[in-house]
Amino acid sequence: MADTLFTPFFNDGIPTTDDDTPSGPMQQYVSFTVGGSEFAVDILAIREFKRWTETTPLPNTPPYVRGVINLRGVVVPIYDLRARFGQGPTQPTATHVIMMVAVSERTVGLLVDAVDDVLTVPQSALSAVPETDSTASHPFLQAVLTIDERMIAVLGLERLFSGEVVPPLPLGPSPVSRQSP
Repeated sequence: MADTLFTPFFNDGIPTTDDDTPSGPMQQYVSFTVGGSEFAVDILAIREFKRWTETTPLPNTPPYVRGVINLRGVVVPIYDLRARFGQGPTQPTATHVIMMVAVSERTVGLLVDAVDDVLTVPQSALSAVPETDSTASHPFLQAVLTIDERMIAVLGLERLFSGEVVPPLPLGPSPVSRQSP
C-alpha cells in the first residue's frame, strides 16, 4: 500500500529482561506531536502509520471523531487527537499522519501532526502524572517520560477511549418488535 508509511517490527533485538540496565527493564514508545505538544504511546499498541487520507463522516458522533476509512477491507474510526484534547479540529494536510493503534480488541486511527521517534528508555525514565488542582486536567495521561531536557506525556489509550469508542453498528436487518393482537 502506497499510503502505509511504516509497520513496526516489535522488540527487534531489544532486550526485555529485568536486568537490561541498572535502572530496570527497557521499554519502547513512539513519540508524536499534536498541537505543538509531544506525546508518546507504547510501541506495542502501534499497528501501522498511514498518510492522511480523507474520511467518511459519521452522523451523531463527537467532534473529535473525523469519520471512518477503509483499511484493507476493515472500517476503522479515525479520531482527531487535537480535537479530543479540546484544542479545536485539525486542518489536515498531506504531512499529517494517522497512527493505527490497538485499543482493547479494536483498531482505531489517531490523527496526529507528526510522528517523531521510537524511544527506548529504562522504566526509571517514567514518572507518575503530577496531581494538579483539577483531576480532569489530565485524564488521558498514564505517565510522564523524561529524556534529557524533554518531558513527554505518555497517553493511556484505554483511558483515552474509556467508554467513548463509537460502538460498532449491528450488521444486517435490525430486529423488529411486534406485539400480538
